[in-house]
Amino acid sequence: MTSATDQVAVRILLHCVSTALLASAGALAAPPANMAGIDTVVVIYAENHSFDNMYGLFPGANGIARATPEQKTQLDHDGKPLRELVVFGADGKPDPKYPRMPNAPFRIDAPPADRPPTVLVPSPIHAFYHNQAQINGGKNNLFAAMSTVGGWVMGYYDGSQFEAWKWARRYTLADNFFQGAFGGSFLNHQWLVCACTPRFEDAPDNMRPKLDAQGRLALSDQSPSANDGIVRPTFAPEGGQVTPDGWAVNTTQPPYQPSGIPPAPGGDPRLVDPAGTKQRGKALPPQTTPTIGDTLSARGVSWAWYAGAYDAALADGMQDPSAPRRVISVRDPGSPIFQPHHQPFNYFANYAPGTAARQSHLKDGSAFLEAIDKGTLPSVSFYKPTGRENQHPSYTDIMTGDRHIADILSRLEKSPQWKNMLIIVTYDENGGYWDHVPPPSGAGWGERWGPGSRIPTILIGPMVRQGYVDSTPYDTTSILKFLTARFELDPLPGVRAKTGDLTGALQPRQ
Repeated sequence: MTSATDQVAVRILLHCVSTALLASAGALAAPPANMAGIDTVVVIYAENHSFDNMYGLFPGANGIARATPEQKTQLDHDGKPLRELVVFGADGKPDPKYPRMPNAPFRIDAPPADRPPTVLVPSPIHAFYHNQAQINGGKNNLFAAMSTVGGWVMGYYDGSQFEAWKWARRYTLADNFFQGAFGGSFLNHQWLVCACTPRFEDAPDNMRPKLDAQGRLALSDQSPSANDGIVRPTFAPEGGQVTPDGWAVNTTQPPYQPSGIPPAPGGDPRLVDPAGTKQRGKALPPQTTPTIGDTLSARGVSWAWYAGAYDAALADGMQDPSAPRRVISVRDPGSPIFQPHHQPFNYFANYAPGTAARQSHLKDGSAFLEAIDKGTLPSVSFYKPTGRENQHPSYTDIMTGDRHIADILSRLEKSPQWKNMLIIVTYDENGGYWDHVPPPSGAGWGERWGPGSRIPTILIGPMVRQGYVDSTPYDTTSILKFLTARFELDPLPGVRAKTGDLTGALQPRQ
């Protein structure tokens, strides 16, 4: 029997061979002409909104008005249209605080829902198997039935009240950009940095879901009609982290602090308890798949992952296991709500505690702001706002994050590095909200992991088209494709062949 160590070695060898083949085939060609002059790339990674949810009314974009009746009309589990849209509460039953509405998209910030963007709203489930089922082969008509909040998923905002909308009007809005993977934040953060799904071969059985014969989410016999209550799969909503054959697809905690799993009593405070916790299961084993950070470093290109409240979360995570962990708490009103599963490099062995790479590349959000103002940003910056400022439904409102992102953009525009800068404002995933556009599929696109639903993406900078809507098919791995071409990096095998490289949003060069 092959040992786990041998299996890791084989995977690394296969990766190296595939990289060499791609390079020899000309994958490391010179950057396209209209990339010339872009020396600083900034990726701002917000949370949990579909394109239609935020930009469905954007002039000239493929918005809600272009949705077909089939895409708008949500079906019950039996394939029949829902009688109405019902919003369900934490108990899985109709929530009397919300009105019942016609089976169609509705404005969140207007009557009868009437929830302004400054208030907390429900957070639909956004998980791997649920997203696949909701998309329903591209029909996008099972979002309400396969959600924990029912018809709330059909809500959208008048985005013209957002500051980010104004930046989209000035520069380029990509209206055909899809999340890299089905499901939630954990997996899509992984796809942002490595275009890969993490391996967890030894995951315990209680972290693996039961699927039907087609490999889809199996519903419990107690799952009611979506007119009456929430969908009930055969595992708890927080379960099903790992596929039956050992791939981590739903929220799994990192092996290093800060993590949702505390250190072991008397153990190394930088690491998690290998026994895990009852609520979160075991931590993901350290990953060895090459990342965009590795390929940037190999070429001598400077880069950093900046995270709001990272330093505070690290100190919080390294406390005695019995101490309260307030920095990642969603219940503590003073918490920044740091989310460990939003920190993808913290899952990789190359960035383990004590490594020089960790010290060099994983930084606090305050360092990002300082570097902007001083004009000392690295060539590539990834910025993750704290939970309070990332626009995630239920634990923050959408307007607070909008103002935060707008403030960051204004600072970047004033930065000494602005004239050679490209900014990409995008979202990790749709947050369980409906979007009417089918994700790409087929050769060069469709595969086991995604792409998932459509998400908002704005491209900003002096070399970006102004007042433009770019309908080129993109997904999260387009960011990796752009970086690979611009800095002449070794390609990451998971980047999809047919996804665009973002140059459609750049001004043509003669």
